[in-house]
Amino acid sequence: MAEPRLMQKTRVRIADVDASKRLRPVTEAGVESLIASINEIGVMKDAIHVRQRKDGVLALIAGGHRLEAGRRLGWDDIEAKVWTDVTDDWARLMEIDDNLAGAEMNALDTAVFLAERKRVYEKLHPETRAEAFKGNQHTGKLASDIVSFATATAEKFGMSKRQVERIIAAGVALEGEEVGLLRRAPRPVTLKDLTEISKIGEMAERRRVVLTLFDGKAKSATEARRHIAHEEGKAPAPVNPTDKAYQALAEAWRRAPAAARRRFLEEFGQDVSELMPKPEVAAE
Repeated sequence: MAEPRLMQKTRVRIADVDASKRLRPVTEAGVESLIASINEIGVMKDAIHVRQRKDGVLALIAGGHRLEAGRRLGWDDIEAKVWTDVTDDWARLMEIDDNLAGAEMNALDTAVFLAERKRVYEKLHPETRAEAFKGNQHTGKLASDIVSFATATAEKFGMSKRQVERIIAAGVALEGEEVGLLRRAPRPVTLKDLTEISKIGEMAERRRVVLTLFDGKAKSATEARRHIAHEEGKAPAPVNPTDKAYQALAEAWRRAPAAARRRFLEEFGQDVSELMPKPEVAAE
């Protein structure tokens, strides 16, 4: 099989670049940031990468945000590195690494990209799969690359290697439609949410958790699982944080002696008064 080859560095028409079938859509913040940078310094610092397919079409490999920024700025063409003899897996790996290295991604996109990177890398290098790592796994270039990648990922997010593995597990577990639902959820999915989702073994439960987050009925995956468990009669109803705080305050007030209550009112009475609803003044 021929090795990927850089044909030329040139300018290509933006309208001729096929940017479909990407792992994630471009973000508004990412595009606007690039546009601001281009307007400030006058140039786009990095070229996009495209592959020339057998049908002659130029397919985008890396640089989705750069391509979109150029389009919005009204450019006809953009600087590009054109590759040939490129396989789908090689192109996907470059897209993933370009995003992981340069783009600020949220937790969900990170999980999707890391899971896809693991799949593609192990397909290209089957000897690096977990079951193939026997003996001294820290020798050899491939082993070193894998260890370095896992370590760098853990350090970037302040996590342990185990946590990284759980995020990848969440990315592997999520289906395309579920990823789309979570991207449109009213609250951004966090690393903690993904860790919780990765623990769910049943597809039906995972789907319900995703839909609950999408509908905004729960603030976290943990809370979503509690709601589902209550609906199935497996757990009591989740306690509202406000109700829980109120119950604690009410219990403390009931238990406190009169002297403690007076001291409390002396110190916090004004705060309590400001929280009380103001009586409406009747119109004359």
